[in-house]
Amino acid sequence: MRPGRVAAIILMALVLQTTLFARFSFEGARPEVLVLVALMAGFVAGPEDGAIVGFATGLALDVVVSTPFGLTALVYTVAGYAAGSITSSVLRSAWWIASLVGAAGSAAVMLVYALVGAVLGEPTLSGPSLATIVVVVSAVNAALAPLATMALRWARTDDVDRGRHAFLSR
Repeated sequence: MRPGRVAAIILMALVLQTTLFARFSFEGARPEVLVLVALMAGFVAGPEDGAIVGFATGLALDVVVSTPFGLTALVYTVAGYAAGSITSSVLRSAWWIASLVGAAGSAAVMLVYALVGAVLGEPTLSGPSLATIVVVVSAVNAALAPLATMALRWARTDDVDRGRHAFLSR
């Protein structure tokens, strides 16, 4: 993946997360688009790139949230790797596969995040209902998954290689 393009996607998702989506709330639950970037990176580029992008998105979010520094990075790294590992054998020709990965992965990540936070003494299980958080995050990420997939496929393309192959095929 091209680092500059991935950084632009992460920055855009962080800005959307902290400005636009921070205003939306359903019974205290808010959308989490950065986890979608980590999941779709694993889906598009495989487990290694998914883990790297997951770590970067987690660190970006850790800078602006009040949880222990590194908690989000840890969970998102595992999420990106798991999404890449699990979906490596999935047939990707159906249009709805990305939405399914986004919804199911987001639900799993929210559950793991709450459990890891609780183990570390954070009040992740207090506040909004965990079921509400899972439903809101999964629904929003299922809707945004095709867009995130297109953005990460754009980040994966290499203009130099594409031009070289076009030149050699003449």
